[in-house]
Amino acid sequence: MRVLMFGWEFPPHIAGGLGTACYGMTRGLAKNGVDVIFVMPKAYGDEDQRFVRVVNASDVEAVYREDGISEALWNKVSFMQIDSNMVPYSSPEEFACEHEKWLSAGERNLRRGDVWSERYTFSGAYGANLMEEVARYAVVAEQVARDLAGQFDVIHAHDWLTYCAGIAASRVSGKPLVIHVHATEYDRSGENVNPAVYDIEKAGILAADAVITVSNLTRNIVITRYGADPDKVFTVHNAVRFAPGDDMAAERFLDDKIVTFLGRITYQKGPDYFVEAAAKVLQRTNGVRFVMAGSGDMMPHVVRRVAKLGISDRFHFTGFLRGAEVNRMFALSDVYVMPSVSEPFGISPLEAMRSNVPVIISKQSGVAEILKYAVKVDYWDVDAMADAIYGLVTYPALGHMFADKGHEEVTGLKWDNAAAKIKAVYEHVTGAEHNAASI
Repeated sequence: MRVLMFGWEFPPHIAGGLGTACYGMTRGLAKNGVDVIFVMPKAYGDEDQRFVRVVNASDVEAVYREDGISEALWNKVSFMQIDSNMVPYSSPEEFACEHEKWLSAGERNLRRGDVWSERYTFSGAYGANLMEEVARYAVVAEQVARDLAGQFDVIHAHDWLTYCAGIAASRVSGKPLVIHVHATEYDRSGENVNPAVYDIEKAGILAADAVITVSNLTRNIVITRYGADPDKVFTVHNAVRFAPGDDMAAERFLDDKIVTFLGRITYQKGPDYFVEAAAKVLQRTNGVRFVMAGSGDMMPHVVRRVAKLGISDRFHFTGFLRGAEVNRMFALSDVYVMPSVSEPFGISPLEAMRSNVPVIISKQSGVAEILKYAVKVDYWDVDAMADAIYGLVTYPALGHMFADKGHEEVTGLKWDNAAAKIKAVYEHVTGAEHNAASI
């Protein structure tokens, strides 16, 4: 089985769980006999290619045809109206400015003639010109599918950033399309969805031959909010990869317990609930420090709230962490909290459990579907969250039990097993023999 896969990021250059999932997944697929060509907007050359062949979209010269798929993509983008923030990546004002400048450039390009070629230099980031890069990535994807004709059996696109690319590659190649929903706009923005992003998500979901969701929670959203046929939507829970350095020891210079939040500081991740719970814990004990590791649009609000609650001396902000820094943070932690408002899955609790850290997660997360030895609370119930934190840091036997049982539990959540289910989906859409029960 050969797969042409479209992603947005790949280790070591990642901004969140998407890149981590893609890495573990491609390794697992390789062990299941699946060859993967992984296309990304900007590759740096230091990606681990032992299990995957990485294609840098910035190196591809795309041929534009006015009578082809490219024109349809350009025309669709030209009518997109950005009425809300591209949470958590840019402000509405920044996006509107960049969007208008890009449309003008696009209109000039269309006047060049029936056929022209261009090589795009992608940033691969989540900046103000994100929608521009999404559209151009689709144009390049069409060219990649032409260039690699005969080298793949199925197309796999990750999250809304690559759905247009997957659609374009599928249409030009005639190969089946599998889209992987790691999150939806309802997770990121609640009911205030960005209509442009929603339209792309819905187009991908409806065009796909099969849809993989990271949880049953997400599967339900895809079916009820996007009108997907339930028979083509399959849940494959994420996993965690064990690697050297995951169980590192870190020297501590204080006796205080450390409670950690690690993720984007944005609405979806519930950072404000973590702050409120921290204040309640500190009313009962002063031997605890709280760490918020990450960055995002809610950072100024959270800093102000910490100051207003008078807990600044017990609350620390690290900024965005990556790689070994994440492992070190887990090694320093006594409790990990993921209070997400809506979390399609949530790989970070698995990473914390891998490091022998007891975890508290919101019931509104996909990972709650598969974990037994995690404390589960409603994201909005800051009293229950505070009680859980207090119990784990105050009673060593309780913390050790959740740490030991959690580590044992997460050891069984392997990417090889998740990849086997993904391979079964590939076989399903390509008509190859497969064991339906394994999906």
